[in-house]
Amino acid sequence: MTAESAEPTVVAVERDGSGRHTARELRPGAFLAPRPLLPSPDRLRIALVGTRAGLLAGDDLLLDISVGPGARLELVEPSGLVAYDHRGGTSSWRARVDIAEGGELCWDARPFVISTGAAVERSMEVTLAAGARMLWRDTLVLGRSGERGGGVRAMTHATYDGCELLVEDLDLMDPDLRELPGILGPNRIIGSVTALGAAPAGRPHPYRMDLAGPGAQVRLLDTVAPAIEADLAAVWEEWRTPDGPGVRTSTVTSG
Repeated sequence: MTAESAEPTVVAVERDGSGRHTARELRPGAFLAPRPLLPSPDRLRIALVGTRAGLLAGDDLLLDISVGPGARLELVEPSGLVAYDHRGGTSSWRARVDIAEGGELCWDARPFVISTGAAVERSMEVTLAAGARMLWRDTLVLGRSGERGGGVRAMTHATYDGCELLVEDLDLMDPDLRELPGILGPNRIIGSVTALGAAPAGRPHPYRMDLAGPGAQVRLLDTVAPAIEADLAAVWEEWRTPDGPGVRTSTVTSG
């Protein structure tokens, strides 16, 4: 199997004057193909179906997601993604998300596994207009069963109404450094639920971090996946209300 070039997967949804949600563009890329799911009365549901076994050295997976004014999109991943041994090479995973005023995206991502020998750079660029919202669930798994795991650098840059909301550079490339006490230690599972553009309501969580604007994140670490998945699922369901990710009238601001 050879490396693939960056043919982006494109998902663009909008809402017409009658309030009906439509897919303006659904274009398969080199790794993922968007497939409409059964219709929902208040949103468009799209599955991101894998068309390749996983990431190899030189691969560049690119996603372009856009949500129009007042539109609601739910992205579903039927299965996770595995980055295999790159044998000295590197790969990348890049997502660009643009959500217009009043738009909403719920993205329940499946685990991303970084096998021993892999080296992946992953970036998430999110641009939200005023009144836009996004709820994202994400899990990184360092290594398959019995493995120490490869390297990953996960970068997230989210802006809301032109102001930076979340800027993070999580460098887990070097196993010797990331396994130090105070970083990951023995943990190899990193899971999070992130709300952007809305301050989630619900019960307090001990690992909740409020952002510099409207939004919050819960991040958990563990040596095995089941405990994290159960806790994150509970946060996801609590933050995901019928009106979006637990919207409250007040927001958290910097300063």
